[in-house]
Amino acid sequence: MHELSIALSIVDLATEAADKNGGGKVEALYLKLGKLSGVMKDSLLFSWDLACAGTRIEGARLVVEELPVTVHCGSCETERMLDSINSFACPICGDPSTKVLGGRELQLSAMEIV
Repeated sequence: MHELSIALSIVDLATEAADKNGGGKVEALYLKLGKLSGVMKDSLLFSWDLACAGTRIEGARLVVEELPVTVHCGSCETERMLDSINSFACPICGDPSTKVLGGRELQLSAMEIV
């Protein structure tokens, strides 16, 4: 389960950021997680409390925003959101879409520090 190592890395990033911003208490962390990131949201959330235990981040909430896969459809000449990661075809015209625009994200986007 590599989600635990990812959670530990997020704790390290949050600790560093809190130190740079006066060392306050971290209340919440906001993470953007793409469907193609290879990270399972439920496993990450399950690992969160364990990763935070005994650190300055202990007790902080991890808020995960799941991002869909978006592709560029060459036939429609527009960005489309895929219904499923099992089919990389435009949901409107059905043509294959190989240019992935979004969905790979794993980004700590914000923190609440008090």
